[in-house]
Amino acid sequence: MSLDILIFGAHADDAEIGMAGTIAKHTAAGMKVGVCDLTKAEMSSNGTVERRAEEAEEASRVLGLSCRTNLGLPDRGLYITPEHIQAVTAEIRRHAPKIVFAPYWEDRHPDHVMCSKLVQEAVFNAKLRNYMPEMPATPVKELYFYFINDIGPVDLIVDITEHYEQKEQSLLSYRSQFEVGAGTVSTPLNQGYIERVRARDSLLGQRSLIPFAEGFASNTPYVVGQFGAAFR
Repeated sequence: MSLDILIFGAHADDAEIGMAGTIAKHTAAGMKVGVCDLTKAEMSSNGTVERRAEEAEEASRVLGLSCRTNLGLPDRGLYITPEHIQAVTAEIRRHAPKIVFAPYWEDRHPDHVMCSKLVQEAVFNAKLRNYMPEMPATPVKELYFYFINDIGPVDLIVDITEHYEQKEQSLLSYRSQFEVGAGTVSTPLNQGYIERVRARDSLLGQRSLIPFAEGFASNTPYVVGQFGAAFR
């Protein structure tokens, strides 16, 4: 399936934490948006692989995703290897997205950092016609980075106020991660994490008088047609 936007995360729920509101805003506008989770999160302290997959499917319905895939790479075993780069590159070429998103390159979770690095490698390789020549070369127009646990310098923000309820619904789909129940162990995710995400999104919009916003980083300059134009 050809996509307008393809978002990579190390685990199901990464993309929702960082940019569920942006996803909902773009699917509501008729754009084809997909998410690719690199691992099945088999090392999670709470939940099972099967339950995490069900929760990801529920969140995908809430956000109106066109597709969601999982590469099945090892949780806590993501590395810059030819095999892992090839797997991510092939996913980009399968969907030929105009825009790709990845986690920000600094985060407390090593898998998020490694996912960011793998996507950067893959975006570069995807355009090389002599790399994996059995698949057509696919140049990606734009690459942006969303924040999960830690936030860095913000280059762009998206007003997600009208879609914030969808964001929270998508996060609440991951009950095994964000709720405390019988048999669960304490983790940062089930200790008021969703409330902290809400506070972060509120703070990001504050300077622009926006109730809720999601922030993004870019490692290339952002091109505008002219100053003073309205960007939404």
